[in-house]
Amino acid sequence: MTAPIPRDIPDLPALPGMPAPLPSFVPASAVMAPVRHPLAAVYRLLVALVAAVGVTIDLLLGSPVRVLSYFTVQSNILLAVVFVLAARRAWTARRPLSSALTGATLLYITITGLVYHLLLANASSPFSMTGGTAAPTGWQWISNQILHTAVPIAALLDWLLLTTPGRLHLRQAATWLLYPLAYLAFSFARGELILPGTPGRYLYPFLDVDLHSYKNVLANALLLGLAFYALAIFLVALDHARPNPVRHRAKTGFRLQAPVG
Repeated sequence: MTAPIPRDIPDLPALPGMPAPLPSFVPASAVMAPVRHPLAAVYRLLVALVAAVGVTIDLLLGSPVRVLSYFTVQSNILLAVVFVLAARRAWTARRPLSSALTGATLLYITITGLVYHLLLANASSPFSMTGGTAAPTGWQWISNQILHTAVPIAALLDWLLLTTPGRLHLRQAATWLLYPLAYLAFSFARGELILPGTPGRYLYPFLDVDLHSYKNVLANALLLGLAFYALAIFLVALDHARPNPVRHRAKTGFRLQAPVG
């Protein structure tokens, strides 16, 4: 026979130098089923489709090489690709795309809309493109409205209403300016490869070296770069200040800690 088990077992003394166990938090992703967002997925697919339609119209109406050289077209193509990827992730309940990518896309498409309406389509602007040319009509007008107005507004609405706030970071703002800087270099290189006097040698008036010289164009680029950086900082600040439109309450018995990042 075995010895009887005593009723009271004394506590074992703590080992010297052994730290007390720290309370651990259970991440929400470990106890909550992934949540699909079909509304966001459908919306993003529609926005991507609209952007693709606008780009396609421009490609059919003009030279594909020239059309694809516009910052407007490039930013809309990027947005269409990113929104298709984001729609797939929203539909399949996967983690969102990197905020570095989505924030850059948002910044570029916002730049497209603001530069067009404040500088290019504004008759009082020194860089207005409405002076010596006829106003676009027909399909050209439709593509202008899609690429410069409808898509930027749709992208802003997606960010404000269908995404979780606080994902953009100030450290990302400077890296987002690498693409506009690369586009400036591309504009200079493209202009050097085209004979002087050729129409459309420089696609934007504020980058036209023939009209303003390299010195003035670089000054314009510096001012625009500072404005773009200020816009990026504003988007980051607003992203941290705006309310959360997609908050979901967890119905579990665990105390959840929001994931970092």
